[in-house]
Amino acid sequence: MKPPRYYHYSINQKVGKVCYNKIGDSMEEYLEFAKEIALYAGDIMRKYFQEDNGANYKYDETIVTKADTEINAYLIQKVKETYPAHSVDGEEEQFGHSDYVWVCDPVDGTAMYARHLPVAVFSLALVVNGAPKVGVVYDPFTDSLYTAMEGHGAYKNGEKITVNSWRLEDKQSVSNFDMWPKAEYNIYDGIKELGKKTYLVAVGSVIRACMCVASGDFTAAIFPGTEHKNCDIAAAKVIVEEAGGKVTSLFGEEQRYDKSIKGAIISNSLVHDEVLDTILAYLPTIK
Repeated sequence: MKPPRYYHYSINQKVGKVCYNKIGDSMEEYLEFAKEIALYAGDIMRKYFQEDNGANYKYDETIVTKADTEINAYLIQKVKETYPAHSVDGEEEQFGHSDYVWVCDPVDGTAMYARHLPVAVFSLALVVNGAPKVGVVYDPFTDSLYTAMEGHGAYKNGEKITVNSWRLEDKQSVSNFDMWPKAEYNIYDGIKELGKKTYLVAVGSVIRACMCVASGDFTAAIFPGTEHKNCDIAAAKVIVEEAGGKVTSLFGEEQRYDKSIKGAIISNSLVHDEVLDTILAYLPTIK
C-alpha cells in the first residue's frame, strides 16, 4: 500500500510495522516541535543546576547527570507520541531505526554543568538521510534559543544571525578548541600553530562555541570528537551554515550526522581552508 499524499513512512523496528507520519507544514512543523522540546529541556537544566544533579561517571569516564537522562527520556517519549516512525539518537539513549532521526545532546558541557558553571546547552537536530535539516540549540542560562531550517537562515530568539567576516589574524578573532587525551585525533600541535594567529579559548561546550561562530562572536571552532559525537555537531551544522559559515570533518569532508563522525571544523567560511590546512598538517594521512 502506498502512503497517503503528504505523508512519509518508514518501518519502525521497535514496533515492527510500517508507520505513517503526516508532513503537514513539513520542516516548519518539525522546527516547532524541536523548539518545544528545547524549552522543556531548559526547564530541566535549570531545575537541577543549583541542587544535587546526580553527577556520576559513565563507562567511558565522561560525566552524566539527572538532567541528561531525564531530557533524553522525555525526547524519546515525545517522538514516540508525535512521530512514531522517526528514531532518536540521543547521547544517553536511542530509539528505533529510520531515515528521520532526531539527534540530541541533552546537556552539552556536562562537566561544567555538573560543577554548577552556567556554560551547558541543549542541542537537537532532525537528520534526514544523514543530513541535518532542522537544528535547535538552547542556552537556558541566557535564555538564548538558536534555530535554523535548511534554506531559511539562522536565528537567535527570532532575530537573524550571521557569521563574522574576520580573518584569523584580525585582532577581534577568537576561536574555540576542544581536546582530551583519549580523542582519536591528536590536534595539539595544530592548535598550537593556530594559536599564533587567533586567540584560542576552550569554553567547555563545543555546541555553545559553535553558536558563537553562528552569531559572529567567534571565528572558528575545532573539535576532534568521533564516536557518537554526531550528537554534538548535527544541530550546529545546519545553524552555522544557515548563518553563512561552514562545517566539515577534520579532513574537510562532508559527513553524515546519523552516525559517528570524523571530528569537525566549524568556521565563518572565510578561514575554513586555512584552519583545515593547519590541522591536516599535523594529522595522519590515514582517515
